[in-house]
Amino acid sequence: MPRTDYYKVLGVERTATQEEIKKAFRKVARETHPDANPGNPEAESQFKLAAEAYEVLSDPEKRRRHDRGDTIDLGDLFGGVGGLDDLIRSVFGDSGLFGGRPYRQPRGSDILVRTDISLEEAAFGSETEISYSTLLDCTVCMGTGSAPGTQPTTCPDCGGAGQVRMAQRSMFGTVMSVTTCPTCQGEGVLIADPCQICSGSGATADDVAVTVEIPAGVSSGTRLRLSGRGESGGRAGHPGDLFVEVNVLPDQRFERRDTDLVHRTSVDVVEASLGMQLGVPTIDGEQELIDVPPGTQPGTVFELPGKGMTSLGRQGRGRMLVIVDVLIPEELSAEEEGLIRRLGDIRQSRVDRPASAS
Repeated sequence: MPRTDYYKVLGVERTATQEEIKKAFRKVARETHPDANPGNPEAESQFKLAAEAYEVLSDPEKRRRHDRGDTIDLGDLFGGVGGLDDLIRSVFGDSGLFGGRPYRQPRGSDILVRTDISLEEAAFGSETEISYSTLLDCTVCMGTGSAPGTQPTTCPDCGGAGQVRMAQRSMFGTVMSVTTCPTCQGEGVLIADPCQICSGSGATADDVAVTVEIPAGVSSGTRLRLSGRGESGGRAGHPGDLFVEVNVLPDQRFERRDTDLVHRTSVDVVEASLGMQLGVPTIDGEQELIDVPPGTQPGTVFELPGKGMTSLGRQGRGRMLVIVDVLIPEELSAEEEGLIRRLGDIRQSRVDRPASAS
């Protein structure tokens, strides 16, 4: 009988790493396990072969012997409480392939609160107070759920672990699975005398106000996390987290483009033609003077480095971009029209004469 190639069984190369071998076995085991293929002897045979392959290839010495072509005795891999059970737990943990999740202490829900800030607050950071309602640890029983003067008792069935292991016999031996303890519902403790204020839950509803530090450079949609400021986890549980979602209010003076701020302003045709000094607002609250040179064209952009938004989590600020529009008067007095026509004559402009002048 030809020797079994365990690399082919798991579908890996002979140069596969231990992590690649473990990953391949997880995939094959989940696909061929008898619990996933009831009444399918071929799947059971494939699962057994995959377990053999992993037992050999996961052990450096056995793998070297397999590569040399030696015969390997796997002992009682598929019999007794050890063997296969230990192999499965080494790969999938205490939960097994299809068992319950490992016990975790209860955790309160996370809370999301939204807050509005101004563009200046977003640029330089600020502090704001957030108010919300949630469940807090009961102040009478201190979150234990037991009446004052009493304490929760350790669950006798799981010993406080919150989970129990169950053995099931199969053709491969005894397979262990882990499930939530039905006596304490996974909490690990029992409450004999519940607190009358919280009815044994360990938590009561209340209003909360916290001060949140808004970092410089935030933008709309940024979520700030405050660990442990969410809902109480109840008896011996962990609180959830508070998430504060920031909304930056619009500012009529500026358009934000990442870390740059855009400010639009206008000058009249004379100012654009002859040049001037133009005062523009900045996010700092001060005015900045810009030299508008003679002959400035509509849409000219002036750049002010370091006058934009702070870069979130980094040093430095973006730019302020000032876009200058040139206003053309829609109505002219007789004197203004005369002056402009005179200028047109000097520059030999293609200007039509008014009908009254023909």
